[in-house]
Formats: sequence, C-alpha cells, structure tokens
Amino acid sequence: MRINVRSVDFYRLPMKTRFPFCYGIASMTELPHLFVRAVVDIDGKESVGMSADGLPPKWFTKKPETTFEEDLPEMLRVIRHAADVATEIGPRKSFFDWWRCHYDQQHRWASVENIPPLLSGFGASLLERAALDAFCRAVELPLHTVLARNLPELNVGQLRGQLAGISPADFLKVKPTDELIVRHTIGLTDALTDAEIQPPDRVNDGLPHSLETIIRQHRMTHFKIKLTGDLLHDTDRLRQLAGIIGNLVGAEARFTLDGNENFHRVADFQEHWNSYQADPALRTFFANSLLFVEQPIHRDFALSQQLRLNDGWINPPAMIIDESDAELASFPTAVCCGYAGTSHKNCKGVVKGILNAADVYHRQQNQQAAVLSAEDLANVGPVALLQDLAVAACIGVDHVERNGHHYFCGLSMLPQSEQQKVLRNHPDLYELAEPGFPTLKIRNGRIQVGSVNAAPFGVAEHPNVGLFEPWEF
Repeated sequence: MRINVRSVDFYRLPMKTRFPFCYGIASMTELPHLFVRAVVDIDGKESVGMSADGLPPKWFTKKPETTFEEDLPEMLRVIRHAADVATEIGPRKSFFDWWRCHYDQQHRWASVENIPPLLSGFGASLLERAALDAFCRAVELPLHTVLARNLPELNVGQLRGQLAGISPADFLKVKPTDELIVRHTIGLTDALTDAEIQPPDRVNDGLPHSLETIIRQHRMTHFKIKLTGDLLHDTDRLRQLAGIIGNLVGAEARFTLDGNENFHRVADFQEHWNSYQADPALRTFFANSLLFVEQPIHRDFALSQQLRLNDGWINPPAMIIDESDAELASFPTAVCCGYAGTSHKNCKGVVKGILNAADVYHRQQNQQAAVLSAEDLANVGPVALLQDLAVAACIGVDHVERNGHHYFCGLSMLPQSEQQKVLRNHPDLYELAEPGFPTLKIRNGRIQVGSVNAAPFGVAEHPNVGLFEPWEF
C-alpha cells in the first residue's frame, strides 16, 4: 500500500512531576510533552496519525556537563529533521519501504552531525509512530491485525539476513495480550516507607507516594530497582527493599536490577555483584526473585569489541542492554558480547522492536536463550503510553515497566474534555481517581489493555490538539 507523508505539525503540553524522579545523573521535576500530528496519504486516502512523548533530561544523551536547557534545542533539531525527511522522501510503495528510507536518511544525517544514534532514533520513531497510526486508521484495523497480515510489508530478513523467511505472523502472539503485569520502578530517591517522607515533601493528591503504600494499594508483584553505583549505598538500600518486598509481597515478588550505566568495566560490576552474593539476605532475594540486570555497563563501553561479559565470571546474572540498543545491529552485537537480550520501548523504534522480537523468536527456535523486555522511563497517555502498550501486547512480553502514572498526577494535566475522552474510550485501562482525574486502573499489579488492542494503534480517539500549544521549532 503506497504511503506519502504530506505534512507534520507539533504541539506542546508542559508537565510537572508529583515529586522529583531521580533515575541516573538527572532528577526530573518537569518536562515538555510533545504531540506529533501527521497528515498521510495511504493509497490515495487521507489519514491523520499521531504520536507523542515526553522529552526527558539526560536519557538520549548522557552528558553530565550540559543542562537540560542546553540539551533541548538539539533534541528538537533532531525531531525537526525527522519531520522534514518524512515529508521530503515522497510517495513510497509500502510502509516498510517508507520506513527504511526515512530511517536511513535520518541516521546518515545524524552520523555526519555527530548526533548520538539513540537520539537520532528517537526523532525517527516519532514520525514512524505517527505514520503507522495513520496507516492503521486508513485500513480501519488494529495494530495486531495489521502486523499479523503484514500489511506494512515488513521484511525482517532484509534487515538481518539470518531472519530471512520469517514473517510477523510467525513470531507475534496469536492474539495480543489483554492483561499486562506492571513492573514498578523504584527511583534512586523514591520513598520506601511513609515514615521517611518529611511533611514538606508529602504529596496530597490522593495517589500513593511511598513504595509500601503502592504495594498495598495496587498489590504490586514486579519491580525495577535502580542502582547508584555506590556499593555501600546500594547494598543498604537493597537490604531495605528485600525486607519490604519480602514482607509485603512474598514468594510472588519479581524484580529487575537497573545498572543505570554506572560501570565502565565488567570487572567493576562483577565486584559489586559478588559483594551482593556474599550477603545472605541479598543472595536469597536475588536467587528467588531477580529476573535480569539491565544495562550495567555505560553505553560508551557496553558494546565494545573487546567486551565479553562471561570471561572469567562463573554464574553471572542474565544481563540485557537498553540505552545501548540504539541501532539496528545493536542486539546481535550485544549477544556476541554475552548479553541475554534487549528491551523494547517505542521511543527506540517500533519496527526495530518488532525486528528484535523476530530475532528473539529465531534464537529461541534454535534453543538459544534470549530475553525481550519492555522498559519505559515515564510514559503517559493519552497517546504515548497507549501506543507503547499496544506494541508490548503484540510482541508477547508478560510484564512492562510503567511509571508515568506514579511520577505524574494521572492525566490531570489534560483539559477536562480530554480526560473524559480517555475514560470513555479506555475504561479498562483508566479509572477516575478520587480527586477527580483519570489514572491507571491497576488491580493485583496488572492492567487491562483490551481497549488498547482494539484501537487502530492503541488510541481509540485522538486528542484535540487544538487545545494544546502549537510548537514551532
């Protein structure tokens, strides 16, 4: 089906967090949320597609010496270039052909301009998502059906030769998952108990604040624990978490460990790991509940040709990449280095995530262990979160890291008409919180995504962007 992106517009929604979210070298208190609206021709039929994402500090480019105010213009420049390429490449014979041309041109430009591929891919992904949304709406089918029938004409073998002959129907779930486990991220400075929250820091918005309250209210079973890289600090916090999670969750508890790129050498992380294993309480906690370790090695070294995770390390934990999954070849390269898998998030690319799902399927068919997780920094609705969940439900992950509902005050930042629209269209995913705004409906640590799967690309009805501020850049 021929595709041609005719125009692209941007809109901005300022957002503030409920309390600071410390996730590495940055502590996020506010950020702009960007909406992308694209007018697309699909076989001569006009269709409007949308995508959205927050523009977070210090994730796409990890430069401690610059401020967010200095980083934002570069982020916007990358997104603007992706939009210009999307309209300039003209009509293409299929969505896949359009995507390949768009992706290649964006990354060639970024290479010349010395822009990190993770940031370049983010810009490309915003246009990819908007075009895919328009495609699904034009054919009036949900994402899973569009992919299973391969209407976009995806060719994973063209991207990785070893996947030749594999089609989306081979590796996608027969039907998308209607229920997903929420894996709750425990930020570096997040309160673990109510008692440690000082009166000036308490948030009185009707939503849970401390970890113990979150577990009790939502009956969480899955978690993501972030490390600082300070062994004494991390050990003490892990002991506290082992006690809280063990007492409140018990045998059902599962967690992932986010290394936060704190280590420049494998030996440095191995030293920390061995120290954890020498602690009886942590050794039991890890043995019973740890799923995998995410991105312990800094992105500058994580995929080095000399890096071998397993050399001289007996029984290392399963480790995956996240920030290092910036290019199409990143996952196969990571496997060669000894990693067990990678993560999906829409901001790194939908087609790339589907490609990695095909690769994981291929490896598993050949009796090789391979992990595909779903991670997310702080995604929120009414567009970005739902589109990300739609892809996660298609590729068959069981649990997804979600935290936007915790760090932001539900969907209270939206106009009332948009809040009601979300409640009306996605009553399985959202509910009206007591203070009077929509928030995620989490039951037994799970969310329902049936309405997301039934929508064209996660979102049943677009928000009215006329209610947001146009963003010219």
